[in-house]
Amino acid sequence: MFICAVHGNTVKLFGIIGVAIVTLALLFAFIPSGGETKLIEPDGGLPSPSVNASEAVVPTARNVSFEKIKTNEDRIALIAKYGWEVEPTPIEEASVTIPAEFDRVMESYNEIQRAQGLDLSKYRNRDMTRYTYRITNYPDYNGTVYCNLLVYKNRVVAADICSSDVNGFICGLTGTGGNQH
Repeated sequence: MFICAVHGNTVKLFGIIGVAIVTLALLFAFIPSGGETKLIEPDGGLPSPSVNASEAVVPTARNVSFEKIKTNEDRIALIAKYGWEVEPTPIEEASVTIPAEFDRVMESYNEIQRAQGLDLSKYRNRDMTRYTYRITNYPDYNGTVYCNLLVYKNRVVAADICSSDVNGFICGLTGTGGNQH
């Protein structure tokens, strides 16, 4: 006999991921390619953490290390380097496997990763852990926003900021470089 238990948080997370993937697929299907497109907020700026733009130094892969991320405190400290505040306990910790072949959605997600100095293609067919945190300081947005970190052998190999709404967004840790609201 085989028994499978699904917890409410698991269903919610799969729902969030499903919505993010569907949103990405719809955006790529309906947005023409070619040329650089910048999504502008009503105030004229791009969405970003609540940091004064004149004082902010946007971290890049050159000055932020994705290595030696062993503890929850290490993960939260990495997220904080990008200006994000999160609840201290991840809402989910799940084992995931990077697919051997990338479909269009996975390629799009990996483009976000490459823009921030990461590359999931090096980790095809590898099992890793995804930590999902709820962001508490995302500006000018009424929905829930999450930060996902994919960790393989104490190294963050992918990271994103996303919302769980049907018309949500997904982007890199800087709050740019993806499909945003």
